[in-house]
Amino acid sequence: MKTALLLQTLQNQLTSLRTQAAPLMQHATLKPRFDRQLFRTRSTVMKDYLDEAQANLDELGHAVEKAQTEQVNWLATHLAEQIAALHREIAAWPLRVWDSASAGATKWQRKRLEHQEFERRLCEMKSEREARLNQAETLEEQQILMREITALEGRLERCRKALDDIERVIARLTR
Repeated sequence: MKTALLLQTLQNQLTSLRTQAAPLMQHATLKPRFDRQLFRTRSTVMKDYLDEAQANLDELGHAVEKAQTEQVNWLATHLAEQIAALHREIAAWPLRVWDSASAGATKWQRKRLEHQEFERRLCEMKSEREARLNQAETLEEQQILMREITALEGRLERCRKALDDIERVIARLTR
């Protein structure tokens, strides 16, 4: 009985959040609002965060039905954190007038996010090659890894230059 009441309370909170967020539902921002550990979606639209929280509530209901205690505990905690974060975000939204994504700025913002992801992956690849280089036993293997590291450094440098160029365009658009 307590579980059903808890699930109904969580559903009521999500319904209330949807009502409060109605004017913001399709409003795109320049970047995702929440940490990746809190919400899996990388969307910049409030509706997608609310949809993910609703999906977690549905999953919580299924876990309760199947008596999966650990999953119920984790989902309940995670959902409570998501709801609290959504409440804070909706309350702070009026303060973020500067964060409206105009059509031109949106395109460049997406390019920036894309290039930041490229940079992160290149750094990971370089670190992985450097670690393998430290473990390499043959000269041939070391030479191959050194060539790969040098190539990755060149790609990383070009990526960072492109990021700088994108940052300048965004700064010019948001003045």
